[in-house]
Amino acid sequence: MSLSSIMAAAVLALSCSLDAFVASFAYGSNKIKIPLLSNQIINLVCSSFLGISLVAGSFIRQYIPGRSAMGLSFMILFVLGIIKLLDSVTKSIIRKYDRISKEIKFSMFSFKFILRLYADPEAADVDDSKIISPMEAAALAISLSIDGIAIGFGAALGNINILAVFLTSLIINTAAIMSGCYIGNKIARRSSFNLSWLSGLILIVLAVMKLV
Repeated sequence: MSLSSIMAAAVLALSCSLDAFVASFAYGSNKIKIPLLSNQIINLVCSSFLGISLVAGSFIRQYIPGRSAMGLSFMILFVLGIIKLLDSVTKSIIRKYDRISKEIKFSMFSFKFILRLYADPEAADVDDSKIISPMEAAALAISLSIDGIAIGFGAALGNINILAVFLTSLIINTAAIMSGCYIGNKIARRSSFNLSWLSGLILIVLAVMKLV
């Protein structure tokens, strides 16, 4: 693996891990703990979804002409970047819909619950135990993987090192969750802390790099 491929993989993994960092920050600020097992469940699920989407994108790239694949990769990453820049607006709409819904009961892995977690990760602590259990961690991880699936697919169309992305994702995700909890716990207050704009900016930069 070349240095440039490792750097590109690290930037992509960092973009995908920012949501996990923000979610963990929110948990830490509200004294909600993420045990090591739950941390690793979130890490493995998110990295696995990212890896699968990368493989799928790499497979499809074989049937698309080189320049077209690069152009499609640029479009997907650029559009995703714009969407992430507007992420706070999207999530506020989801939260508003969730508040007006009259349905109270939901299963752990229902689409509605996953969508709710996407907009409000703190909702993962269903039993209000102040500890994210393995089952709650799995549901949270799926919601955090929604963006990663599309990002991985788009990046793979532009020819990126899948193994490097997967390995760096495992490392960066673990660090993001642990540091997010630690920093949030130190601040120990509810915050509107949001890094979606930064993730969007990184994706736009990655998209432009595909054209260089």
